[in-house]
Amino acid sequence: MSKAKRDIVKILRMLLWAVVLLTGTSMVLGAMQRKENAPIHDVVINIEPLESGDFLINEEDIPLILEKRFAHPITAFPVGKLDVQRLERVLEEDPFVKSAEAYIDAEDRINIELVQREPILRVMDNNGLNYYLDKEGNQMPPSEHYAVRVRVTTGNLPPYEPGFLEEKDHLLRQVFALNELLREDPFLDALVEQIYINKRGEFILSPKVGRQTILFGRYQKAEEKLSRLKTFYREGLPYKGWQAYSSFDFRYEGQVVCKKR
Repeated sequence: MSKAKRDIVKILRMLLWAVVLLTGTSMVLGAMQRKENAPIHDVVINIEPLESGDFLINEEDIPLILEKRFAHPITAFPVGKLDVQRLERVLEEDPFVKSAEAYIDAEDRINIELVQREPILRVMDNNGLNYYLDKEGNQMPPSEHYAVRVRVTTGNLPPYEPGFLEEKDHLLRQVFALNELLREDPFLDALVEQIYINKRGEFILSPKVGRQTILFGRYQKAEEKLSRLKTFYREGLPYKGWQAYSSFDFRYEGQVVCKKR
């Protein structure tokens, strides 16, 4: 084959590869365009349950939350027009949602993964406020779907304010801290049902069994008082029985003052 023919063959091959490349690029771009214009076929929602296995928010709530903020059902958006990051932010603004992740799969479905906030304390104060605090101290309203069984604090409590955990002398922070100490000990966690705050800022605990009151006093030397409380209930109280007393006073260092009925 002459050099001229070889050059022609080489040029033809280059042209062929250019046509193949252009065709492939056109097909890819066309597929991407079709993908972006394709409607979202479905919304797949997975909510991680609480430690108790329960749900404060359910799958039916999610489309309603999104439709309210996006002005249209999510399935009305083409794949390429849906702002997935905004969708995550909207869901994380909900008081029951700790974190949200969303992605669109190959079948044009929007997949949503949610982690719920975990309530650990219910607050019902003298001002008529009724809410929960989660593990990070965030405020949560009562759920329409499930009444969480956690310890309750009542009485003379200050209003909730963001950042209260950073203020050492904030009474709500002290209640939160006491509740954490109780939660860390299985015996005490099962024993104490309610924390009441009187007008002097003193803590009064109510056990789950019996009609006694436990006078805890101010939030000072809390761990030492709880240690005495645990020892008293385990070792001292069984000799007399809890029915014989109306209150147990732990406000005085190193002792327990019992008041008979």
